[in-house]
Amino acid sequence: MTTENNITKKDVEHVATLAKLKFNDEQLEKFTDQIEDIIDLVDTLNEVDTTNVEPTFNVTDQLNRMREDVAVRSNDKEALLANAPETENGFIRVPAILDESGEA
Repeated sequence: MTTENNITKKDVEHVATLAKLKFNDEQLEKFTDQIEDIIDLVDTLNEVDTTNVEPTFNVTDQLNRMREDVAVRSNDKEALLANAPETENGFIRVPAILDESGEA
């Protein structure tokens, strides 16, 4: 099955750029093929008539077993900062992802 929304290497490259990822031509080709396969599968699933099928949220009829949500103080700031690779003015310093103009 072919989809009307063909994905091109340029599309994959654009999304990779937005995600700050770099791929070589071989990887771009591979990911383009994989994304097209995924879209084809979704198109196939969309063709299935589910008119009389009741939605399924949980196949086992088991309820979530969760503890009571209780707020407790944790992560002492000094202990947290002591484990950070780099700190500045009481904050964890991380690498910049935007340039001076604010562009990615």
